[in-house]
Amino acid sequence: MEFSTTLSTNQVSDERLAEILADPGFGTYFTDHMVTVEWTPDTGWHNARIEPYGPISLDPATAVLHYAQETFEGMKAYRHADGSVWTFRPEANAGRMARSSKRLAFPELSVEDFVAAVDALVKVDQRWVPASAEGEEKSLYLRPFMFASETFLGVRSAHHVTFMVIASPAGAYFKGGVKPVRLWLSEHYTRAGRGGMGAAKTGGNYAASLAAQDEAYAQGCDQVVFLDASEGKYIEELGGMNIFFVYADGRLVTPETGTILEGITRASILELAAKQGLKVEERRVAIDEWRAGVASGEISEVFACGTAAVVTPVGELVWEGGSVKTEAGPVTTGLRKTLVDIQFGRAEDTFGWMHRIV
Repeated sequence: MEFSTTLSTNQVSDERLAEILADPGFGTYFTDHMVTVEWTPDTGWHNARIEPYGPISLDPATAVLHYAQETFEGMKAYRHADGSVWTFRPEANAGRMARSSKRLAFPELSVEDFVAAVDALVKVDQRWVPASAEGEEKSLYLRPFMFASETFLGVRSAHHVTFMVIASPAGAYFKGGVKPVRLWLSEHYTRAGRGGMGAAKTGGNYAASLAAQDEAYAQGCDQVVFLDASEGKYIEELGGMNIFFVYADGRLVTPETGTILEGITRASILELAAKQGLKVEERRVAIDEWRAGVASGEISEVFACGTAAVVTPVGELVWEGGSVKTEAGPVTTGLRKTLVDIQFGRAEDTFGWMHRIV
């Protein structure tokens, strides 16, 4: 895919950029440029371009506003100590977007073109990738997304689709060190069912989590845990992360996919843990197994994982009428450190996960 480039004439000054990168937060500031590519049935993917970041104009009848035909990805670019810039497993994000696209009745963007689009934006906005001392974990968050951009109110897959990539500098998810999270067990809401869109990374999945997430906040919790829609007894995932259980006998267990999102971090932890000698299992995990396992000591650690936080220890599971607590342990902290060190170039990447851009 060839990209035309129109550079911004109003780029953020070096002085202002330094202020932003000193404390970027998350999703607050955006780089000077964005990538846009269009698709139609007759032409395929075309008009690939890098242009100044700015608002996009949509007709009120644009299909995505009515039928939520949309997918997205979340990934990061990391600056290593030598100044080079890398992404982590971009081809895995590309593959997942292709799977999401199939479920949402979208055309599939090839892995090569997806990676090329991300690379093109990072190259032109590379000064926005923050340097990160050990412990800071600053990065450039990348958001590729695709939406139905056809002006049409009929209920069918769109005949005009737009793919875009935007970027936002991100600080450490945890300021002052990693902190265990408190989880609320949702027993009134479910997120996805068999044959649904749970395994697709689409905005509707996150919209479906918000009422339960507000319920969690009201209970003084950080995230919500969802159970399966069929029986209401098996753990699926959190509002924005996957979950793992560390057993005292050396097993690492995570709920099997099918109705949940296959996280890139989740897949990486499964590979990393197996290489470190842990016995990894993907299977159904009942909520009662979690509660009883912690109470008996059979489950020694619980952690969540995702692009933003990488690995997060779970300190407490709360439900109406009770709770169980766990501590951050050596498996959680060890896996997190190894993964972050690979991403920031402080440890050897024996898996071939890192992709150099500049």
